[in-house]
Parts: sequence; C-alpha cells; structure tokens
Amino acid sequence: MPTPAVSPEPKVEWPDKAPAAAMPCTECPLRPLPLFVEHSREELELVQSLKRRALRLEANETLIHEGQTDAPLYTLLQGWAFRYKTLSDGRRQILSFLLAGDFIGVQQKMGDAAAHGVDTLTSASFCVFQRDALWEIHRRSPTMGFNVTWLTAHEESLVDDTLLSVGRRSAEERIASALILLFKRAAALQADKGAGGVAFPLTQQHIADALGLSLVHTNKTLRKLEKRGLHQIKDGRLFLRDVKALARLADLYGDGNPPQRPLV
Repeated sequence: MPTPAVSPEPKVEWPDKAPAAAMPCTECPLRPLPLFVEHSREELELVQSLKRRALRLEANETLIHEGQTDAPLYTLLQGWAFRYKTLSDGRRQILSFLLAGDFIGVQQKMGDAAAHGVDTLTSASFCVFQRDALWEIHRRSPTMGFNVTWLTAHEESLVDDTLLSVGRRSAEERIASALILLFKRAAALQADKGAGGVAFPLTQQHIADALGLSLVHTNKTLRKLEKRGLHQIKDGRLFLRDVKALARLADLYGDGNPPQRPLV
C-alpha cells in the first residue's frame, strides 16, 4: 500500500443538510443477511416509527462532531465510518471502525455531549432516528431495548480488543489482528463471504491512528506481512492469503468471526 499524502480535513457540514426519505425497514437490504437476527413484525414497526429520514454523506465528512449536543441516533446502512477522539494539538486516536449495521450515537445519549466524533471513510448512507428514540425503544419493547444494550456491549468489546493491541501487542500482532477482524466483519456483509476480497478504504494513516503506531512503522509492517504472503491490499481491496498464519501471529481470542447480531 503506497504511503498516502496528508489526508484532507473533513468537511464541516451538519447532517441535516442532506435529508431524504427513509427506506422502509421491510425493504432494508441488510436484514436478509445471515449476520443479522430476524426481528418480529412488531419490532420492525417500532423501529420504523422512530425513523425520521435517511442521510447520505460523501467520504471524509463529519457525521457527529466532538462535543456536539444535538446529534440523533443513526444506523449505518452502507459504507464505512470511524469513531475518534482528538487532543488539543490535533493528535487523533481512532476508537473503532463502523460498518453497515452499526448503531451510532448511544454514548452521547448517556451524557450531555458527544465524547467522540464520527467521520465517514467512504460515501455512506444512514438511517436517522428521532432524538428520543433510545428512550422509546426501551419503553415500548424490552426485547429491542436489550438489543440496543447488546450492540453497545459488543462495540465496547471491539474497543477492548483495540486497547489490548495498543497496550500489549507488537506492531506485527496489532496489524495482523486488525486485518483479520476488519476483513471478517466486512466479509460477513458480502454474499461471497470475502472470497473475492473485501473493500478496504483505510489509508495507512487510519491504521496508524487506530493502533498507536507511527506512519513509517505502519508502512514497514504492512509491507513485511505482505512479503510473507499473509495478506494483500490491492486496488482498494483487502485479501487474506494465509488466515491461519495471520491468526497465529495476532494471538486472537476465537476465530474473529462476528457474532450474529440485532439490527436497529
């Protein structure tokens, strides 16, 4: 992967500048996928009643600003995004990468303002919920309330994996772990389960910011693993050439396959 130039600053544009009609839940292209559990008609009707519009952003746009106090809840329908926090001097830590089906904004509802920002990696589509949707979900459906809790706990487990990498894994182990987990998450959204690779819009800077590595170290480690035949990144796609060897190097817990999950 060639070292990218300095990434352009994300456009500062509030989400409600691009509203559109929300897709009916019954027509959602994600729901038939094996990754997502089947919901009852009543649960779909509840989710549908809380949706207010759809939103489409281009790559490198901001969905939620750090410190924002009025952000609604979102489900990512298509594309990639990431959660991050920044320091006063601009240094950035990517907390997690977001793929289709991820529920966004719950953490902000637990406080007065968003403790992290969310930017898009690619063009992306979102379902936008009314601001009190979290309370309504818990009030009107204990099952869906539990599902939201499950999704929040699952996202926390992904952050825990990243913390383990940053705190204890070597550079090779960090990158091997990230490649496997991201590949398998993306593959679960594809009909071919990743046989033809998966879209991989991350730059080396994104990887470095997620794993606590320098850009130079990230570049050297990616090249080293690719020369060993473990993976390949080509034309914006990621291919795993030796999954077992990568998994041994990463010292993963489990096989890295994402569990079946609810979809809000």
